[in-house]
Amino acid sequence: MTEFELIARLKPLLTTQPGVVHGAGDDCAVLTAPAAECDQLFKTDAIVEGIHFLPDTEPERIGRKALARCLSDIAAMGGTPTAAVITLGLPASPDPVRIEAIYRGLRDLAERHGVALVGGETTTNPDRLLISIALLGTVPKGRALLRTGSRPGDAIFVSGELGGSILGHHLDFEPRLEQGRWLSELGCVHAAIDVSDGVAGDLPHLLATTDGSVLGAELLKSAIPIRRAAREAARNPGSGKPPIVAALTDGEDFELLFTVAARDAVPVLDGWKARFPEVPLSCIGKITDRPGVWLRGEDGLKPMIGKGYEHFR
Repeated sequence: MTEFELIARLKPLLTTQPGVVHGAGDDCAVLTAPAAECDQLFKTDAIVEGIHFLPDTEPERIGRKALARCLSDIAAMGGTPTAAVITLGLPASPDPVRIEAIYRGLRDLAERHGVALVGGETTTNPDRLLISIALLGTVPKGRALLRTGSRPGDAIFVSGELGGSILGHHLDFEPRLEQGRWLSELGCVHAAIDVSDGVAGDLPHLLATTDGSVLGAELLKSAIPIRRAAREAARNPGSGKPPIVAALTDGEDFELLFTVAARDAVPVLDGWKARFPEVPLSCIGKITDRPGVWLRGEDGLKPMIGKGYEHFR
């Protein structure tokens, strides 16, 4: 099968949406420009066989994850995704049936969230499959949720539950797009990020300020929402990772982590529960002047043990 034969098989699996002038088939897709009242969001992300999924992972779940990771970043900015292009790095003699199934997983999630799949690129990548997504989105002008902006005394919130994602959540998570847009509309969120590398890895990004100073965080151990899978994994022989450590360091939770002023904490929590009763929201700590991330438990206040996921360690 040649590259062009594969493209011909995949093209019918692409999607279109209002705003797409010309989709796949030319050197570039042609899209209408965002309205004057919107800012443009642009994100790229990649998944690699053997790192983000296993060779025997169901292909629809592979495609779904490839797009969902980018959608989670758009959610953390309070935005709405619009259009994506897909780059496939394929090993020699790729299986067209498998690749089509990957595209069906992409397409199904794209259609759910109104994302146009407008083309991309195919290339060879010896030994393993690689999928890279470049995703466009919009957010009301000046309303993007940024990582910088936390202030001492802010409450720290996280959506959903944490830890044990390797047991399935990392493939099937729901990007918190509706929740992110709601937070942006509130206008009281100081800083936000999606949890892809674990709270231990991502929370420090919320501790940098616009003036270059560095804040700290104090987390309440009993308030950390631990996923059942993290507790189950801890019971496996040889795990060696307590559930609280798994919840803070496992990564690929793809939940929203954000800060608000203490005076806004209760209204945000009550509003969230009324709007999204199916998605838990937990206040897990506060921003402090003292640098570092600290964990308060029955044994007092101690530096948080463990780090989030790092690609190059």
